[in-house]
Amino acid sequence: MLKNKNILLGITGSIAAYKAPLIIRELIKMENQVMAIMTPSALKFITKLTISNITKSRVFEDMFEEDNQTSGAWHIHLAHWCDAMLIAPCTATTISRLSTGLCDNALTTVAIALPKNKPLILAPAMDSDMWHNSITQNNVKKLIDFGVKIIPPEEGELSSGLSGDGRLAAIPNIIQSLDELLSFDSPKENSNSKKSKVMEVTLEQKDNTTSAMNIQQTIEKPIYSIDDAVEKDKWTTELEYTKLKESVQSEKKKSSLAGKKVLITAGPTQEKIDAVRFISNYSSGKMGFALAKVAASLGADVVLISGPVSLKTPSNVRRIDIISAKDMLDAVNTEYPNTDIFIFAAAVADFTPLSTFQGKIKKSNENYHLTLPLKQTDDILATIGLRKKNNQIVVGFALESNNELENARKKLKEKNCDFIVLNSANKPNSGFQGDMNTITILEKDGTLINFPTLTKEECALEIFKQIL
Repeated sequence: MLKNKNILLGITGSIAAYKAPLIIRELIKMENQVMAIMTPSALKFITKLTISNITKSRVFEDMFEEDNQTSGAWHIHLAHWCDAMLIAPCTATTISRLSTGLCDNALTTVAIALPKNKPLILAPAMDSDMWHNSITQNNVKKLIDFGVKIIPPEEGELSSGLSGDGRLAAIPNIIQSLDELLSFDSPKENSNSKKSKVMEVTLEQKDNTTSAMNIQQTIEKPIYSIDDAVEKDKWTTELEYTKLKESVQSEKKKSSLAGKKVLITAGPTQEKIDAVRFISNYSSGKMGFALAKVAASLGADVVLISGPVSLKTPSNVRRIDIISAKDMLDAVNTEYPNTDIFIFAAAVADFTPLSTFQGKIKKSNENYHLTLPLKQTDDILATIGLRKKNNQIVVGFALESNNELENARKKLKEKNCDFIVLNSANKPNSGFQGDMNTITILEKDGTLINFPTLTKEECALEIFKQIL
């Protein structure tokens, strides 16, 4: 049923707004026409130009923009034009506005102007504590009572660095839920057909043989809590990222990691100078933890050796916390036997103090200069690369800023790796701290594979695709 429909997409100020183009792409691939409305906050995360280029139509943001006034009450015309309005991502602020009927921006004004036979669907995205806040939950219940459909957020790592439910639902689930909502031709068919994975409260049936004035009365349905709906339909995704769920399932069928031991290093190391200071770097550990999460989902026995980071250990992963480069090498050597795949994603310090000062170094005068002798740390990647057996696979990471491919190829050869994953320090969505990455995979046979900017979880899956 989700074909040849007019879909109005609302985009609000959430970090998940970057997924809006992917939603639009899927809807257009299914031969639907899409128009978009953005809140002012959404423009902080994604531009109108991007959305306009994808939808091939004007994007609405300012309620009183002069170009929008050519046809009078444009918000009324737009509300009647669509077959359904989907707000994805939908923030706690927009949920609050809609629950009270506050029409202080273009998006909420059009949403409130929707005729009764036009479904309004919200896909919330926010931090877990915000989602579970009693105020937000009360607003959600009010919207459910009004007949609004809610696609519950899913569980996973959040932009705050915490983990919990609050992530925007996976795009295939959003599309499927929208399809199911538009598929019900009658109340009878609705009660006998496959239950939708959204929380339904009311269903309007459009009478095609009469005018809009003869739309049937709202048919009430039982109200389910969010927890009941999620438990009943069992549709919370194992992995959040957009296309990863289906890809992981297909990878499981083609080549599983079941029975394989995968060792992954992650995060920075800290090299102690004195009692309160150390040498380190900006690594967040997110890439290594994403790799561990994907490996575990593919059935591997995963050992994650991590430097000091504040990330939650992925499910079914054995974690070993270390501090220094020496600690990491010792842990790798301990786990070396029976390991099938080594992935070295940690940012290990190249140098460590020649000796550690006892206590805290104090300045003796204003012109005091400290000379700190350093020595090289042991090269963990090279150590394992040279020791690896024929049935073992070694994957290294290279963060480069100059002569990137040349340096990555040199590292691949000198350290006897099977693969090198190249990160460019010069690209905006690459390297430390962020949730996105732009990688190039170099294989031992000279094959070079470039990837667009992806989430680090998506990058992890692409890496395992090459390994498998």
